[in-house]
Amino acid sequence: MSEQTAFKLSIDEQQIAWLSIDVPGEKMNTLQAAFADEMEAIFAQLAEQKSALKGLIVHSLKPDNFIAGADVRMLDACTSAKEAQALAEKGQQMFQKLADLPYPVVAAIHGPCLGGGLELALACDFRVCTDSDNTRLGLPEVQLGLLPGSGGTQRLPRLIGLLPSLDMILTGKQLRAKKAKKLGVADAVVPQTVLLDVAKSFVEKNAHSNKAKPKASTKEKLMANTGLGRKVIFEQAAKKTRQKTRGNYPAADAILDVIRFGLEKGFEKGLQKEAERFGELVMTPESKALRSIFFATTEMKKDNGSDAEPRTIARAAVLGGGLMGAGISHVSVAKAKVPVRIKDVSNDGVLNALKYNFKLFEKQRKRRIISKVQLQNKMMQLSGGTDFTTFNHTDMVIEAVFEDLALKQQMVADVEQNAKPETIFATNTSSLPIHQIAEKAQRPENVVGLHYFSPVEKMPLVEVIPHQGTSDETISTVVEFARKQGKTPIVVKDCAGFYVNRILAPYMNEAAQVLMTGEPIEQLDTALLNFGFPVGPITLLDEVGVDIGAKIMPILVAELGERFQGPDVFDKLLNDGRKGRKSGKGFYSYKGKKKDVDKSVYKLLGLKPESKMAEKEIAMRCVLPMLNEAVRCLDEGIIRSPRDGDIGAIFGIGFPPFLGGPFRYMDQIGIKKLVEIMNEHAQKYGDRFAPCDGLLTRAGVDARFYS
Repeated sequence: MSEQTAFKLSIDEQQIAWLSIDVPGEKMNTLQAAFADEMEAIFAQLAEQKSALKGLIVHSLKPDNFIAGADVRMLDACTSAKEAQALAEKGQQMFQKLADLPYPVVAAIHGPCLGGGLELALACDFRVCTDSDNTRLGLPEVQLGLLPGSGGTQRLPRLIGLLPSLDMILTGKQLRAKKAKKLGVADAVVPQTVLLDVAKSFVEKNAHSNKAKPKASTKEKLMANTGLGRKVIFEQAAKKTRQKTRGNYPAADAILDVIRFGLEKGFEKGLQKEAERFGELVMTPESKALRSIFFATTEMKKDNGSDAEPRTIARAAVLGGGLMGAGISHVSVAKAKVPVRIKDVSNDGVLNALKYNFKLFEKQRKRRIISKVQLQNKMMQLSGGTDFTTFNHTDMVIEAVFEDLALKQQMVADVEQNAKPETIFATNTSSLPIHQIAEKAQRPENVVGLHYFSPVEKMPLVEVIPHQGTSDETISTVVEFARKQGKTPIVVKDCAGFYVNRILAPYMNEAAQVLMTGEPIEQLDTALLNFGFPVGPITLLDEVGVDIGAKIMPILVAELGERFQGPDVFDKLLNDGRKGRKSGKGFYSYKGKKKDVDKSVYKLLGLKPESKMAEKEIAMRCVLPMLNEAVRCLDEGIIRSPRDGDIGAIFGIGFPPFLGGPFRYMDQIGIKKLVEIMNEHAQKYGDRFAPCDGLLTRAGVDARFYS
């Protein structure tokens, strides 16, 4: 075979075969249809040596990954469900040949073993994993609107039982090695230094025994193998799935259908059904949209927002020990792995930030993600105080103080006085223009906006906002650092509301307008949940804080015009002490984790609740102004591309992922059709629905946002 093959076979002196995987020219091993011929040649070689071999060990030559899954680009090349089904069948046949080998086959796994990678490992008799934090096992296909198509839906339930396999396949969750062993997905967890030796010992121990049979617990066998037990499990799983997906993700229903079918009709028929449903799902608009997100985020990992080489951030500081500051310090230590100094006006503020970090790390320790020693080491990376000690060694300062222009300008001056000349000043502001914060700076080229979303440790997006004077090096350094913090950064123009809050405001305003017509609060929230948002708009206002909404709206109205003027509800709510969850009441009342509509809010706003509008109409009324504003943002250069606009909306405000983001959704509706819908709404509800110039122009030439 040529040097450019992904799979290579060698046989050692003990008559153990070693199958190594190293996809040429790629950082990660991914499975591609073209490899089927290579594997055929390898199976032919193995057949020649059949009687002499003790076993086979499958391992990767990449330093940090086993197999990260199938190459998703193959699916985009499919033009029909039959074509996609054929791909799945090819994978199934290849892995079945591996499973049929007459001697023990061991997968030696270090690094990500996902999707098709885990399906390959499941076709082996044993799986030995390294204890590295980098080692993750999972079947994440559902996140691409698909199901595992190379035997995963049939092998996993037979290996670990029905309940845990449904949990894995329906959520796409990734297991660390210890959890994989506990569930029975892995047979051993060992240090990386002895991985191949232990894999070898599995071959030696089992060389002359019968092939290993999957082991499920007695309870699992009873539940999975009796009609009644299965019925109960599938009914519960379907109910839970419906609550979560609201019928918007066809892959979830297909997964339940295929696993049930396979357990009832047998392994072979289960595989046929799996390939068939896989082919159908590849062609659905939902899967195409979810795959577009995957491609976009992969592409964005190579984009630093400018051509300048990013500087290394070795030490960081955070100004402000509140919730945002605490969250920012956490992702800097936990993900970016840099020491952080927290400065606050009081020691109590610093203490609160440290306690917040400890609580998050302690949660990880309890879940055995980190050890006690690792927790202590991470906490030692955090320090704090009320002065600027160590700031002269700091490469980047992230400011998270109150939304007050004079205060933020003072912070810039203080940092410039106490830090190195090249120290970057990144301001976490949600509404103040960055050029105003940098106005009095001695070194404005070091000042940049870095807008995190709350809670910082959970929300995946950050907006990087350069003002006109920000240097390219500052931009690329901040983008790179945000990525190391585990974030997806988008670079946006310095303008009121930036991108995410600017498109969110008209959506929230319209939800308030609908509420003021007397639509019940829960009806409004449910309509948008069913449309695909993770939370309804009224719940979101309570979560963000009514006081924050009241502060941001006038800024947007002053900068961008009357279309940002919502109904006059904020003062009435705030005068009644309704700030939202933080004050225990807003539109909802909160007692612990319990949340109920506070019906007294209707009287306060002078409303008589009565449901008059269909759910779809409510949803479209709220979403259309958001789409209109997204187009304005693109045409004004607030965002650099439809891709950034889609990722920003999905990761920043939970725009339904299965729709692919606002721009893909508009393409899906068709721009001409969208303009018609908006004009109808404008006639019915007012000029705020009138399609913007950018939409009218595109409709005139039948243009799309994506080619």
